[in-house]
Amino acid sequence: MTSGGVDLALIAKTFGWTTVAIGVVICLGYGLWRFLALALGAAATAFGPRVPGSPDPRVSPYTGPEPAQPAYWARQMWIDAAAAARTAAHTVWYLLVHHWLDELVRRRLLNGRNASTGDRAENVIARLVLRLLAPATALAALLSALLASALLLGIAVAFAAQLLLVRGVALAGVAGGRSAERLWKLARGIRMKCPYPGCYRPFPLAVHLCPGCGAAHRELRPGRFGALRHVCRCGRALPTTTLAGRRKLALRCPHCDQELPAAVGTTRVVHLPLIGGTSAGKTMLMAAMLDGLRSWSHESALTVEFASIADRREANTLGRQLETSGWALKTQGGQPRALMLLVGSGRGPLKRRRLLYLYDPMGESLRDAATTRLQQYLAHADGVVLVWDVLAAPGVRRALREGDRRLAVAARPADLGPVDTYAAFTGELQGLGGRRGRLGAAVVVTKRDVLDQLSSLPRPEGPVDAWLGEIKLGGLVRTLDHDFAAARYWAVSAHAATGAGALVAEQRRAAEPVLWLLSRTGLRAGGAPGAARQPRLPRLPRLPRLPRPRGGTGGTGRTRPGEPADPSAPDRSSL
Repeated sequence: MTSGGVDLALIAKTFGWTTVAIGVVICLGYGLWRFLALALGAAATAFGPRVPGSPDPRVSPYTGPEPAQPAYWARQMWIDAAAAARTAAHTVWYLLVHHWLDELVRRRLLNGRNASTGDRAENVIARLVLRLLAPATALAALLSALLASALLLGIAVAFAAQLLLVRGVALAGVAGGRSAERLWKLARGIRMKCPYPGCYRPFPLAVHLCPGCGAAHRELRPGRFGALRHVCRCGRALPTTTLAGRRKLALRCPHCDQELPAAVGTTRVVHLPLIGGTSAGKTMLMAAMLDGLRSWSHESALTVEFASIADRREANTLGRQLETSGWALKTQGGQPRALMLLVGSGRGPLKRRRLLYLYDPMGESLRDAATTRLQQYLAHADGVVLVWDVLAAPGVRRALREGDRRLAVAARPADLGPVDTYAAFTGELQGLGGRRGRLGAAVVVTKRDVLDQLSSLPRPEGPVDAWLGEIKLGGLVRTLDHDFAAARYWAVSAHAATGAGALVAEQRRAAEPVLWLLSRTGLRAGGAPGAARQPRLPRLPRLPRLPRPRGGTGGTGRTRPGEPADPSAPDRSSL
């Protein structure tokens, strides 16, 4: 059809295609911006925090055994990222299907209605143009959705890479925190072990109690619940390392769930069992050691304190018993609970400390291999204190004349002599610990006040190991020197070192075996000669005997008649 040489069909066709092209370009640009803006806005809203107080379906409470929420980077970060990706994809789909194709194209443009207002066009040409724009708008919307999806996929990949980087940094922080604490513990020789009977088991990490709600945290270290801190279910933030303040939290054993002193995870533990037969005087000697450590702390850089209230209470009970009767009751029960002391040397940042575990087992528990094998704390021993009552040795008893024999019987010798006690103990010690050759052995000959009064035997006035050879125990001394890495010998009167009117010199001598064994772990107290060989000993004054109460341990009374109680006797409420 022509009009004045002009092809009207060609004009209409050209106009139609031009309109479609313009519509496609316009809609494509607008649609792409619209798709990206709304999808990214929705994703940001989904990824960000909700309004405080409103429920957040993305956050599901952790129901595991640990009373803490997993770290954001370990769990919730991925949940939020997946929710943001789903929201962005749903936004693109909704805009394409419901807004563009259904609302704009089908309901408005194809019906000749304005796309923005929805009003019907007034003339036929306008409606024709709107109908011609409908396929262009649909095509532009589809292309915009596809292009926006591709761009959003690229953004999602880049964002996932960033999240992986964040997780990698967090894991590096976890590994660094654990490694730093492990190296710190190795450098300080810290190995955590339970001090309670029936347990004695080592553990890499104690149970920490939340100071807010008392919840037990078994994994309070850098990990999936946080690199620097864990957030308890009560909302309280707890530090994950000792250096960050974890040492201030209450501790429990992860095996037996009993309370542990705070120093367990921060201080090297030194296990020292007292080994001797029944009535050898182990409990009296341990009381003398406590008083001796306190006495040394007054004139040296040594510091001594109880590790827990229970240890203070136990020492107070023993102290009152000694001050009242002059005797210690026989050790009762099965496996012993360690008496724990914090022993330090020096001041300021150079101060060193040790958490001392002193074990006082029943003599019956070390009578033979079967019962000794049950004493699992021996596997952790850092040294041993061998308590020898030489009056129980058959050869020594045979060498006593009649008057001395009565004195020895009145002192209530141990049930087994040093040779028999050592034979039952040493083989099982090697089997339990496997490192007897690296340990130190402090040999303490007890009841020295009685030995000083015996005329049938040489007096223990020189080196104690040489004196043991004089009374026919030299073979045991040579065996001991062969079996252990080092051995030192002392002769002590525990009765002269405990209770009212205690002798300070004897108290300090009683503490020297402990100080020597501690010095082998690197703790040296200036002014406390624990590592020196035993010097020539002064002879103790002849002391009258007190009647022995029922259930007491071996030894003699040493309070002089008419002598008042010493007002300076040690108060065990504070070492």
